[in-house]
Amino acid sequence: MVIMTSHPPPLTFDHQVGMIWTLGWSSCHSSTWPHLLWMLWVCLSPCIFAHQHSHPHSIKLPGDITLGGLFPVHARGHAGVQCGEIKKEKGIHRLEAMLYALDQINSDPELLPNITLGARILDTCSRDTYALEQSLTFVQALIQKDTSDIRCSNGEQPIIRKPERVVGVIGASGSSVSIMVANVLRLFEIPQISYASTAPELSDNNRYDFFSRVVPPDSYQAQAMVDIVKALGWNYVSTLASEGNYGESGVDAFVQISREAGGLCIAQSLKIPREPKPGEFDKIIKRLMETPNARGVIIFAHEDDIKQVLEAARKSNLTGHFKFVGSDSWGAKSSPILDQEDLAEGAVTILPKRASIEGFDQYFTTRSLENNRRNIWFAEFWEDDFRCKLTRPGIKIDPEKKKCTGEERISRDSYYEQEGKVQFVIDAVYSMAHALHNMHQDLCPGAAGVCDKMDTVEGRLLLSYIRSVNFNGSAGTAVLFNENGDAPGRYDIFQYQMTNTTSPGYRVIGQWTNNLRLNVEEMQWTGGSRLIPDSVCSFPCRSGERKKMVKGVPCCWHCELCDGYQFQADEFNCEMCPFDMRPTPNRTACRPTPIIKLEWHSPWAIIPLFLAILGIMATLSIIITFIRFNDTPIVRAAGRELSYVLLTGIFLIYLITFLMIAEPGMVVCAFRRLLLGLGMCITYSAMLTKTNRIYRIFEQGKKSVTPPKFISPTSQLAITFIMISVQLVGVFVWFGFMPPHTIVDYEELRPPNPELARGILKCDMSDLSLICCLSYSIVLMVTCTVYAVKSRGVPETFNEAKPIGFTMYTTCIVWLAFVPIFFGTAQSTEKMFIQTTTLTVSMSLSASVSLGMLYMPKFYVIIFHPEQNVQKRKRSFKAVVQAATMSSRLSQKSINEKQNGETKIEPDRTQ
Repeated sequence: MVIMTSHPPPLTFDHQVGMIWTLGWSSCHSSTWPHLLWMLWVCLSPCIFAHQHSHPHSIKLPGDITLGGLFPVHARGHAGVQCGEIKKEKGIHRLEAMLYALDQINSDPELLPNITLGARILDTCSRDTYALEQSLTFVQALIQKDTSDIRCSNGEQPIIRKPERVVGVIGASGSSVSIMVANVLRLFEIPQISYASTAPELSDNNRYDFFSRVVPPDSYQAQAMVDIVKALGWNYVSTLASEGNYGESGVDAFVQISREAGGLCIAQSLKIPREPKPGEFDKIIKRLMETPNARGVIIFAHEDDIKQVLEAARKSNLTGHFKFVGSDSWGAKSSPILDQEDLAEGAVTILPKRASIEGFDQYFTTRSLENNRRNIWFAEFWEDDFRCKLTRPGIKIDPEKKKCTGEERISRDSYYEQEGKVQFVIDAVYSMAHALHNMHQDLCPGAAGVCDKMDTVEGRLLLSYIRSVNFNGSAGTAVLFNENGDAPGRYDIFQYQMTNTTSPGYRVIGQWTNNLRLNVEEMQWTGGSRLIPDSVCSFPCRSGERKKMVKGVPCCWHCELCDGYQFQADEFNCEMCPFDMRPTPNRTACRPTPIIKLEWHSPWAIIPLFLAILGIMATLSIIITFIRFNDTPIVRAAGRELSYVLLTGIFLIYLITFLMIAEPGMVVCAFRRLLLGLGMCITYSAMLTKTNRIYRIFEQGKKSVTPPKFISPTSQLAITFIMISVQLVGVFVWFGFMPPHTIVDYEELRPPNPELARGILKCDMSDLSLICCLSYSIVLMVTCTVYAVKSRGVPETFNEAKPIGFTMYTTCIVWLAFVPIFFGTAQSTEKMFIQTTTLTVSMSLSASVSLGMLYMPKFYVIIFHPEQNVQKRKRSFKAVVQAATMSSRLSQKSINEKQNGETKIEPDRTQ
């Protein structure tokens, strides 16, 4: 038996209230009327108000046990109207799913045998306040009304028929509606099972202890969405929520989970008002574009809000810019993206794992106006689905609209696709049925039908049975609840694709059951691109760059290059390489600095080697010539002993070039120390001995005819070797304090560009030690120059005084040029090469000057003019001194006469 409240039968609850009102007015004692009126107003007025508004919008199915149902049959009304247009999928499909489930249960001999489930189904009109009014219908039987003072005219108590008792409620759909209803139902301990409410707030078992749901909460959904975002490599996204429990709590859960997980930042967190003003969505898009890098938008919003967001993005010419990750309110629905498919391309959406129930499809597609009179909204659905108009008595049909014939058929004459939550509606009804079945078996064992113990079902006891159910649902998956009444999280991941598919639509690209399985290779984005778009605040730093974080935004940073000799120690820090290393080209590590030395084939070595080879050849030629012509007058006049010593020094000066260019080692370094100053010391000791001998001879001749001491060859050699020994002693003392060894100097060639850095293999001789090594030779050279100046008055034909003088003058010039070049290149990157070349060239030049000035003329005479290499008349020491003295006086007299301006003409005495 079906009673449609649009045509209420006798003795409905409204008629009962009317009977009470009539009896109280006409038959009861007048003295009790004020009390009765107060009682009716306080206790029944809420119920009367609720039923006056709910009966035109409710379905009642009689049964042994009655279940309540809450469905958004109509959309929210506007401009003060409670209800708007009919909702075919979310309203009618889900409502019919409950009716279908009840039919299946009542016809099942194994489940609740001999017990019929009835229903009272209400329309929430997608509005929480309206749903609250409607839900009072479910608690009216539990309101205790005191009728002890009510008497009929005959003195008996009136018979008042009690309304049917609702033992449990299926619904509601929206989370805000479920929250509002749950607050009332828990007061009367009526269990509630939702098929679509996913707000995390409803998991609070202290506040919503009688609430359960067959869909997972948004906390699971939010976790799945966080996992999706991370799998896509995004770390900077915006969130968009419809105002209300569903949207706000969903976004809050997403933000909380992302904060706990780390590595994900929220650029903008925007809210869509319940009643958006004109231009509100344009402002939202403008706000989102304030952070254009955050292309990913996490959206927990209602269908209408989603549609308007896409429209606003189109108006702003942002097609393809935003990449949406939608919650289950978007799911795989076509209505939110209707006519906005290009804006939705690439959108990733999530939906609790579901299956299409074939039995429901067969059931629903066979519904017609004739066989579905129990659904009072089916006629309205029929008109909307087939776009026609039913005839009603007294109502004229718009001639522009087609008249419904009643012969139309769902799916044949209209588009039909099973709504996504149908499975969950069926599972919710079956959960209640299984709980009642288990309860009946425990309370009424062996009884057929409802026994006395179940006549008044205790809500808390029924709740415990609900939380204990575990059965395979309509899709074959397990239906069960945890301690908070939540179902396990099982989601399908969809992406809306327009290209490379047979037809545009949603495609399953993954699943989430406590962990994500996403087929990234099956994803497509705008224009069919397979490349995942970026949604990051800052792009990854390149190798060798560290992240400098933006304060307060952990996903945003600036990239700073590790410059100089720094390398990237980790993501956020640069560190200096050790002194003997330099960074790799990508600056991610350090590598050994190349070690170099002066190579034989280097341009810096070729010139010194060329000069040294020529000098050695020339020196050896002179030595060989002198040895061959050892007893000739020129060789004897040159002072054979000191000449051989001097030529040995010159040879060593040339030889040091090879030691300075050779690869440093302990032996090479030892010989460098020994010979660097020794060659010059030998050369200038011999020259100093010569000049000193000449100077002493002529100074002594001015005073006496007695020759000075120590002018013999043996004495001269002794003096020379004494001076040489000073150098040798100093070198060997140096050996004792600091044995020779090699070092690698990494500081000398360490320019700003580390690619040019080199370690220089060299001996442990600093610039200072080098100068100290040469300082004694320089002293000898300066002293020799002084004696050369003092001996400048010696006749040109006398010995070597003047050539030695010219040699020393030239040598001083060479070494004066050497000093600024050597020390002026201390900061050059080519310091080692320049200084080595400068030193060796300077030494070779000084040796060449000595060789050229002192011995090349003699060599020339000996080889090319041997006739001049003859013995001349031997003069005594006295004659030599007198001749030199006279020559000196004549030179001085000539100078004085020139200064006085007088010129004497001597007579020619040859006549």
